[in-house]
Amino acid sequence: MVEPGRVIAGPAGALIARVTDIKSRDEGSDFAVIDAGMTELLRPALYGAYHRIEPVVAGAPDERTYEVVGPVCESSDVIGRDRRLPRLAVGDLVAIRDAGAYGSVMASNYNRRPLPGEVLVDRGTWRVIRRRQTVDDQLALEI
Repeated sequence: MVEPGRVIAGPAGALIARVTDIKSRDEGSDFAVIDAGMTELLRPALYGAYHRIEPVVAGAPDERTYEVVGPVCESSDVIGRDRRLPRLAVGDLVAIRDAGAYGSVMASNYNRRPLPGEVLVDRGTWRVIRRRQTVDDQLALEI
């Protein structure tokens, strides 16, 4: 059986996140804290889905093992466990691949996190197709 939507839309999307902190995990690895997590891409937290993670700009050739985690204070807010990546630094951008099928539709405002903006890239050009949600947008839904 084939899931056409997922086969077509999954690889079509990437979630771009910025490294906000690097914390020591153990002797051989670090935590790479990013500004996106289970609120933007629930699949890894919900059922352990695997998403490739790679730096947007090639970094140092030496690698390190990282636990790539989001900013939500939940033990399940992990995007990737034990990933070998080029050494990361605060401010680096990473691409979390294959997020197109379910990233946006499963996103939430858990902990009052605003939904991310969305950008369409087509033949070397790009445009915003959904702006980032603001706190005012969220509060407008309260009655």
